[in-house]
Amino acid sequence: MIMIKKRSGWKKFGRIVLYVTGSFLLLILVLVIYVVSVSHIDPPEIADKHALQLQRTQLDTSCYTIGNNWFRKSNSGLYEMYVEGAPFERGVVYGKLSAELVKRQEDIFVDQIRKMIPSPTYLHFLKYFVGWFNRHLAGNIADENKEEIYGVSFSASDQYDFIGSNYERILNYHAAHDIGHALQNMMLVGCTSFATWNDRSADSSLIIGRNFDFYVGDQFAEDKIVAFYHPDKGYRFMMVTWAGFTGVTSGMNEKGLTVTINADKSEIPTGSATPVSLVAREILQYAGNIQEAWVIAQRRKMFVSESFLIGSAADNRAAIIEKTPEGMDMYDPKRNFITCANHFQGDTLSKLASNQQQMRESASPYRFQRLSELLAQNGPNTVQKTVNILRDRYGLQNRDIGMGNEKALNQLIAHHAVVFEPQKQLVWVSTAPWQLGKFVAYDLKKIFAMHGLQQNKEVYDSALTIAADTFLLSNEYRSFVTFRNLKARIMEGKEVNLQELIASNPEFYHTYVLAGDYAFKHQRYQEAKQYYMTALTKEIATKPEEAHIRKQLKKCDQP
Repeated sequence: MIMIKKRSGWKKFGRIVLYVTGSFLLLILVLVIYVVSVSHIDPPEIADKHALQLQRTQLDTSCYTIGNNWFRKSNSGLYEMYVEGAPFERGVVYGKLSAELVKRQEDIFVDQIRKMIPSPTYLHFLKYFVGWFNRHLAGNIADENKEEIYGVSFSASDQYDFIGSNYERILNYHAAHDIGHALQNMMLVGCTSFATWNDRSADSSLIIGRNFDFYVGDQFAEDKIVAFYHPDKGYRFMMVTWAGFTGVTSGMNEKGLTVTINADKSEIPTGSATPVSLVAREILQYAGNIQEAWVIAQRRKMFVSESFLIGSAADNRAAIIEKTPEGMDMYDPKRNFITCANHFQGDTLSKLASNQQQMRESASPYRFQRLSELLAQNGPNTVQKTVNILRDRYGLQNRDIGMGNEKALNQLIAHHAVVFEPQKQLVWVSTAPWQLGKFVAYDLKKIFAMHGLQQNKEVYDSALTIAADTFLLSNEYRSFVTFRNLKARIMEGKEVNLQELIASNPEFYHTYVLAGDYAFKHQRYQEAKQYYMTALTKEIATKPEEAHIRKQLKKCDQP
């Protein structure tokens, strides 16, 4: 009788386990079905799709046209594009003109993700996580932007259907910066921008300069596009971008309003909102002065924190719109220059705990001080002086803090640098490498006076070109190239000569961190310890990096 009761108990326990396990599996299945269903984003309804029948005309090996629209590769190395019309049509034209580049840019982007996340299983999980996270993304994007992105998506590659449809992928890529910046606090965007006007500019005109220090690999920055837009609604404008991307990181419109974005520290978000770059795009297309830019930013909800430096010919000054998912601030310096790094300065948002942490732990305050120091040293500003500041590689009091230090204005990673003169409708765009190549000038009045392109010709104003940095001809630059090559070898797990590494960039703290990590990995603990100790004597960019060095030092004594 006792044995029967025991068996009965075990059967009952087994049924409970099966029930719980079955319920759990059912819950997982329901969750997967839900995530898959909500991760799908339907494209916008387009009544007239005649634009899909348009075909591009090839003028020569590097120049294409569709009606008045054109796309070409300049002898500067930059690509240039002009598009006009209604949203879906100009998106289709954008895609058809730059089809090869749209595909290449996605290849590079996906390849970079695979390098960062080599596990196919985790990549598959990440696909659905991003889909779930962005389940309300389309509802936070204006119809005009969705229609244009949908138009571009017809020229995207079909080999990434496992990630999502062409439209879903291109739309989600517009939020990639926000997701990475917010969830990982990766700070892939550690930008610097500034402006001068009145007595702080040599001719009293408004001058704006910015470095867009966005780095996801060298290849990603190879094919920059200087795009000129003539939309059917709003102002004509230009922006510096990459293929397939319709948001704005740096741009100026025909009213002389400029927009540049700088990332700030964000909390972990709970869901998607309007991507920063599309807020900037709306400002550029529809605002004619600072107040109008404020109104547009105010009505858009974002899920990361960002500073928008707005330059305005109409106001003859610049201001910074600071925005978080919960609040906004306007920073007006009440003087004739303004500086912006990666922390808030306004009366309200500067007091946030996250901003205070950013000030304590990041490279932003140091870079901000260096920028202020250079502006004070240089006297009344000019375009050439602005370029010189954007190229500056040194620390406070002109100290050598190593090439590539995040505390420098020029971190030698910039996707692009630009200089604007809004009243004159002039913009200078950097050419490779980073902001060291020549800066070529575009006159928006001349570009928008063109009626198509009948033959392939240069459209930048060669008389206004600013020469490449002489640093490119130096032994220092060659040493930095060596440093980057050796660093890449270490990242790939290959053998390197550590003395050659040290000699290539001896004042950079990260050189010694790399050497220490390499020696530690090879169980040469005392050698690693010496490298880490030397790193602590250099100018370290961030507190988390210093914490890593000190943690490794302790490990060296307790291998």
